[in-house]
Amino acid sequence: QVQVAESGGDLVQAGGSLTLSCTVSGLTFDDYYMGWYRKAPGKEREGVGCISKSGDNTYYTRSVEGRFTISRDNAKHTVTLQMDSLKPEDTAMYFCAAAPAYGDYCGISESSEYDYWGQGTQVTVSS
Repeated sequence: QVQVAESGGDLVQAGGSLTLSCTVSGLTFDDYYMGWYRKAPGKEREGVGCISKSGDNTYYTRSVEGRFTISRDNAKHTVTLQMDSLKPEDTAMYFCAAAPAYGDYCGISESSEYDYWGQGTQVTVSS
């Protein structure tokens, strides 16, 4: 049984930092690329960024580029989302997801490519 579990969500002031973690079990982790998505109240789910199966390639949506960093530890089956210079508009439920990788790439434009999703962790940024 595949399990994807996020942790680390919290309330933080604008300008602050937060680190989200995602732990995956039940699959061959380095056969999957990993993505982070977020869902804010009243808004559609949005892709935040992703990391390829090797960890060598990443992609970020423009609104977080330069502020967020995704990394992974294939030995520990974990993915980390480091969020710096947080803004109130980053407030959302953040989800980690796994997609089967056929090459060393990743993408967030098609959420349907992700087979496994976590339950989410709440990030709230106060102004």
